[in-house]
Amino acid sequence: SYFGDKSSCVENADTLNLTSSSSMRGLDSSYIGKTPLSSGRSGCRNYTPLMGYSATSSSSVSAHTVATVIVAIIEGRGLARGEVGMASIDLKNPEIILSQFADNTTYAKVITKLKILTPLEIIMSNTACDVGNTTKLFSLITEHFKNVTFTTVQRKYFNETKGLEYIEQLCASEFCTVFMEVQSKYYCLAAAAALLKYVEFMQNAVYAPKSLKVRFQGSEKTAMIDSSSAQNLELVINSRDPRNGHTLLGVLNYTKTPGGSRKLRSNILEPLVDAETINTRLDCVQELLQDEELFFGLQAVISKFLDTEQLLSVLVQIPKQDTVKTAESKITNIIYLKHTLELVEPLKAALRSCNAQLLRAYYNSLEDTRFGIMLEKITTVINDDTRYTKGCLSMRTQKCYAVKPNVSEFLDIARRTYTEIVDDIAGMIMQLAEKYSLPMKTSFSSARGFFIQMNADCSILPNGQLPSEFTKITKMKNTYSFTSPDLIKMNERCQESLREIYHMTYLIVCKLLNEIYEHIHCLYKLSDIVSMLDMLLSFAHACTLSDYVRPEFTDTLAIKQGWHPILEKIAMEKPVANNTYLTEGNNFVIITGPNMSGKSTYLKQIALCQIMAQIGSYVPAEYGSFRIAEQIFTRIGMDDDIETNSSTFMKEMKEMAYIIQNANDKSLIIIDELGRGTSPEEGIGICYAACEYLLNLKAFTLFATHFLELCHIDSLYPNVENYHFEVQHVRSSAGNKEKIAYTYTLSKGYTEEKNYGLKAAEVSSLPSSIILDAKEIKNHIAEQILQRQKCTPEMMKQRATYQLAMRLVQTARNSRLDPDSLRVYLKGLKKKYEASCPTPEKNYEQQ
Repeated sequence: SYFGDKSSCVENADTLNLTSSSSMRGLDSSYIGKTPLSSGRSGCRNYTPLMGYSATSSSSVSAHTVATVIVAIIEGRGLARGEVGMASIDLKNPEIILSQFADNTTYAKVITKLKILTPLEIIMSNTACDVGNTTKLFSLITEHFKNVTFTTVQRKYFNETKGLEYIEQLCASEFCTVFMEVQSKYYCLAAAAALLKYVEFMQNAVYAPKSLKVRFQGSEKTAMIDSSSAQNLELVINSRDPRNGHTLLGVLNYTKTPGGSRKLRSNILEPLVDAETINTRLDCVQELLQDEELFFGLQAVISKFLDTEQLLSVLVQIPKQDTVKTAESKITNIIYLKHTLELVEPLKAALRSCNAQLLRAYYNSLEDTRFGIMLEKITTVINDDTRYTKGCLSMRTQKCYAVKPNVSEFLDIARRTYTEIVDDIAGMIMQLAEKYSLPMKTSFSSARGFFIQMNADCSILPNGQLPSEFTKITKMKNTYSFTSPDLIKMNERCQESLREIYHMTYLIVCKLLNEIYEHIHCLYKLSDIVSMLDMLLSFAHACTLSDYVRPEFTDTLAIKQGWHPILEKIAMEKPVANNTYLTEGNNFVIITGPNMSGKSTYLKQIALCQIMAQIGSYVPAEYGSFRIAEQIFTRIGMDDDIETNSSTFMKEMKEMAYIIQNANDKSLIIIDELGRGTSPEEGIGICYAACEYLLNLKAFTLFATHFLELCHIDSLYPNVENYHFEVQHVRSSAGNKEKIAYTYTLSKGYTEEKNYGLKAAEVSSLPSSIILDAKEIKNHIAEQILQRQKCTPEMMKQRATYQLAMRLVQTARNSRLDPDSLRVYLKGLKKKYEASCPTPEKNYEQQ
């Protein structure tokens, strides 16, 4: 073994008392047992140690959909209830993420973080899961994550002292500043102790000392998007078909590496809230768009990288048992490592002439001498022409001849023996081809080893059958695959020779890894650089396919001619564009319009543009100014939920309660209709009350509704604006029927359209008698409704004064106009104010 003493990292894990419940697909694991929570027996699953992996540079979304994250959660007791500690590790990425935060009784932060992590398994203390005495946190997590494995471990393993010891032992020196952040965060340290103990026990491998990246992730550095909003906005999963790429991730994902794809997904679900960091990313995207040579040069290099994070994960694990599989895996890993290190210089060359601050910082990071030292040490032992290649036979050949000749005499002899056997196999198949006058050729697969393949019509075979000495015959169209007893024996000899080569090569590779191990941590830096560059290239690529614009960050949400990015991808053409304008003075917009006029699409479009801006991407608009949103809430859709026994209305109320409990002044709130699942009077009452509550916040709120009574709230609150989607009436060629033509264009004021529900019903196949009855009943009810509330002159003047004051404040904060232009603008504001204020003559006329 290498990387020091195995026993120094972990105690005997066989004493760990574990209980598992539920099960989940994903990760090649064999389940030994599954003990119900109520049982006192200790039962657990045995993971196949994560040694080798299939390297791919595909950017498909499916590349990272298999869950590989294990999370440990602990909550404070007594007065500390609500204080939650979390620790997570991805089995394909050697990074521990620690979090500790205070959550409210809905545990919104915990649920959101878990939805983003998509865990394979959740570990909790047995005291939280006692039958008949489960905590609210445990009940909520099990309700939201029905398909995830839950494992309980004894409370004593959630030990903060042990957690700090683990982190001191395992944290790479470059990330040791994390000690300062976590040494007083007792709950996340306790979670880390249980997590690491459990992972080492299950993986049958320990992490090498000073090998892991440990990061403390506070919840204040990213915007919070709850799981319901992520689903409504179709950020990473399409609502209708999970395999469909019509999502925001699908629109922006032109990444070339699995790490880049993961980085993009996590950024979409947790956008940044620091304008300076976002602008640094935008500077990079701008330079990539302006410098074609830089864009294509970087893309060419990045696409050659394998999954660096997964490579690191395997390199820092020490297997507890040395087997043929672990030997082969380590040889594969050293080839992947050589391949990765050889790409550092081309990556530096591509970044050499860049100007953006972040790209310069990446170039300087790649100047690290450790990359060169490691590559130099590897090339003294490993052949220069050893490469990562596709195809199992060519990769097997690369592994056999990875070590240079004359390093080990016994290895050279074993390789000569292997070559002779392979030559004998080829010679034997040629002899068989001549003997039977058939077009046989040598083929290879990892499952069968060497076998014979033949493309031939059965008519050329004697009696339409292969000679009797051939066995295991399969036929696919005109292709025969088969073997013979002699070939099976030679394959066994070949395998034996291969095992000997792998064992001797493994010993040499372990010695080499021991020498380069002290330098290996620079790969963390490389991994971050590659995944971030891949994501930024993906943003630039998306811009080249559509007319996106660079966003800016102010205290105003102003989008000129913005459109829906996912709809553009589906329709293959640019959708109808619309303007959006919200400020502190006009922070509440009510949107009305007939069914299918575009209200829901417009609302989702604004949220998607906000997220795109906050991850450092350009946005689909002619101009975009955004206020940083710390939280994005949506209430969209009207499905009931059978699982939680919630009606449509109850589901709406739960979602509104969640928004009201968690929203703050920096939130963006999207509400697509409310109160539809109950009577109109109650629905209007709930909408009105919810609007009045949200109006007291400085949050930006967009509220789509069919309740036109709600539109008159603008006479009481000057920060409310009404908008509607226009429609046109078109007579059919026969001239007897009128149809609605949707313009999908947003205009000021509320909709004047009447009876659009009835008109939509007319288009359907409802009988005309029912439509006529409905119209009559509607007219009767309309007569009984109170007259619309009218604006008094005093209210109009107050509103005009408020609007003027807010425009002046905004101008003082953000204006970049020269004095003459500013004078003209202020005169325009004065005229608009005077036009909005009622004059005494107007008052007299109104009276």
